[in-house]
Amino acid sequence: MEENDFVSIWLEESGNPAIEELAQLNLDVASKIAKMLADKGISENELAVSLDINPDEIKRWLMGRHTFSAKIIAEISQIIAAKQISI
Repeated sequence: MEENDFVSIWLEESGNPAIEELAQLNLDVASKIAKMLADKGISENELAVSLDINPDEIKRWLMGRHTFSAKIIAEISQIIAAKQISI
């Protein structure tokens, strides 16, 4: 890419709106998941055990520092749903 490429200069000065939109979407998903977990009384550690994932990874997801895959969102949804019907 040329050093004086208009698009490169604009992205450097303005940021990438698509990336910023995806980052905001990830933060929104993290916030909704954190709220659902809190509403169901599921701790980060319980979620980590259920997913067989390091608790630090859960923290990174819920802080919006790592993105959720569709697979993980589906697994978290199943855990939340299972908690809902357990007595």
